[in-house]
Amino acid sequence: FKKPPRSGLLFDLDTGQVLWRRLPTRVLPIASLTKMMTALLVVERVPLGSKVRVTRQALRYTGSGVGVLPKGKWVGLSAMLHGLLLPSGNDAAIALAQRAAGTEAQFVTEMNAKAAAMHLPCTRFASASGIVDRGNHSCAADLAVLARAVLDEPRLARIVKRRQAVLPFPIKGGKLYLYNHNPLLRTGYPGTLGIKTGYTDKAGRCLVGAVEQRGHRLGIVLLHSPDPGRQARQLLDRGFRAIR
Repeated sequence: FKKPPRSGLLFDLDTGQVLWRRLPTRVLPIASLTKMMTALLVVERVPLGSKVRVTRQALRYTGSGVGVLPKGKWVGLSAMLHGLLLPSGNDAAIALAQRAAGTEAQFVTEMNAKAAAMHLPCTRFASASGIVDRGNHSCAADLAVLARAVLDEPRLARIVKRRQAVLPFPIKGGKLYLYNHNPLLRTGYPGTLGIKTGYTDKAGRCLVGAVEQRGHRLGIVLLHSPDPGRQARQLLDRGFRAIR
């Protein structure tokens, strides 16, 4: 690459074989890639079919959001997880954290405990959304482990591969339309299983992606990439050629 990502990893999701790497243990801010852990912890802690209350704190979010969460209303867990993972809703992250742990601060403590239990040495969280750069970081090697965990959770795997979703929602019209930011899904890269994007000024453009072709599943992590969609497609093309 003329301008490579600051860190990256291309790997076989099933065997763990590394097909390409660039400083995979370099610790960097990860922006909304944080929400992979948020989602994992929420599905672990909050029973299926639960409702999530839209709190005052959730409506004070900054950055990306679902944007139409109705204050004080109860929203289905599945709709809220879609809002977290598709448009990367920071409002959804706060509401889900409060539903799972009482407060966002307590939820972040539990996120860090789970990172330690998963043996993710580079990883530290400062918020449920990833909007805070300071003290919120990971590395490509750790994010590869997180990606595998998300894909191993069927409820999350179903959500992250969707390009868009229309969900029943307690707002005027009764429906919520959500769109996925993932450049692999948006460009129709064959076999894309989704996962997560992230962006802050400090973290730059980040992508964790997964693709299945001809029975092989490859994962990719790009941190602070000038063009994560294009770089991911080039690396994945190369990776699938190599394992043919």
